[in-house]
Amino acid sequence: MTVRRGAVAEKRKNNFFTGRRSAAEKPPRGDILLIVLPVILAATGVLFVYSASYYSAKVQYGDAFFFARKQFLGFAAGIVALVLAVKFDYTKLRKKPFRYIFYFVSAALLALVFVPGVGRSNYGATRWIGIGSFTLQPSEIAKFALVAFCAGYAADNMEKIGTFRGMLPVLAAGGGYCALIIAEPNMSVTVVVAAVTFAMLFLSGAELRYFLMLAVPALLAVPALIIAEPYRLLRLNAFIDPWSSPKEEGYQLIQSLYALGNGGWFGTGIFQSRQKYRFLPFAESDFILAVIGEETGFFGILLLFAAFALLIFRGIKTATQSSDFFSFLLASGITLTYGLQTLVNALVVSGCIPPTGIPLPLISSGNTSLIVTMASFGVLYKISLSNKKAAAFIQ
Repeated sequence: MTVRRGAVAEKRKNNFFTGRRSAAEKPPRGDILLIVLPVILAATGVLFVYSASYYSAKVQYGDAFFFARKQFLGFAAGIVALVLAVKFDYTKLRKKPFRYIFYFVSAALLALVFVPGVGRSNYGATRWIGIGSFTLQPSEIAKFALVAFCAGYAADNMEKIGTFRGMLPVLAAGGGYCALIIAEPNMSVTVVVAAVTFAMLFLSGAELRYFLMLAVPALLAVPALIIAEPYRLLRLNAFIDPWSSPKEEGYQLIQSLYALGNGGWFGTGIFQSRQKYRFLPFAESDFILAVIGEETGFFGILLLFAAFALLIFRGIKTATQSSDFFSFLLASGITLTYGLQTLVNALVVSGCIPPTGIPLPLISSGNTSLIVTMASFGVLYKISLSNKKAAAFIQ
């Protein structure tokens, strides 16, 4: 024992003089980019929310910082949520009581939007819970709750998740959320939740024949949902030919394209957007990317999407390096949800798909989305840390 202690002391002494520490003395670290990039993007969001909203906020509320102040508070709360998520033992999400409680609490919050006096309506949709000045958008929480539920169920039922019967609980969970969200109505988020549900089944190892048998009717349901609501048909027509109704349904897309075109290669400069002067609706939320494109130009958008791509890549890498099936599915679901929303928002703003109400994660105005997204990246970082610890243990 004395000899061994002497050897360890000698090794530490040598490391002191060489400036090196042994691998055993270095605590493993997770992928720090999974923390740094979301914080940088969220801070960028605060800046551009102010830029996109200060004029309309001044006119509408008499306070140029109305939206920016709320976004900054959400940013601060998001950092707290991220830190708490890093400290949280994410493996608890796999346990039956926790994942079922998380799922049903989220479902209850979705149902609360329909309670008179509690639900808040805006532009014909009831998507928020409001108590005084506090508002909450339950669908943002539901996305993460669904990913956690699907990952936990699939990890606990690996032997039967590939069968049709084994897929039913996941389908029921996703279908329940979709029914509540489409009733708000919110078709865009419904489609995202449905896509996440099918993606989680696919990643879980569902047999292709069952997967296709369910995916085909789901895809056919999209046109039916569009036809069911006249305003969705109008949006589709506006997407096909926005100039057919330049002052009505096509107005928003036309103004977005004006903003992107006006930005050119290098942009008009920060705070110098013209479209935000109440020409472009929802400039601080769903169409904030158009304002960023106008003020920073093509190269600014390119830099922003390089950050998005790097963050998604690190998420995928974390998933592929996961030491267990649950961690793999949870990391994949978090990355997929973020990546899908980012892609859809970019396609909408650029006129590649019909307009939807999907915000740009970490950037657009909206505290619930910002806080939940930052917390989810805290969980993703914790998974990467667990991967490093498992690799260090094996070595």
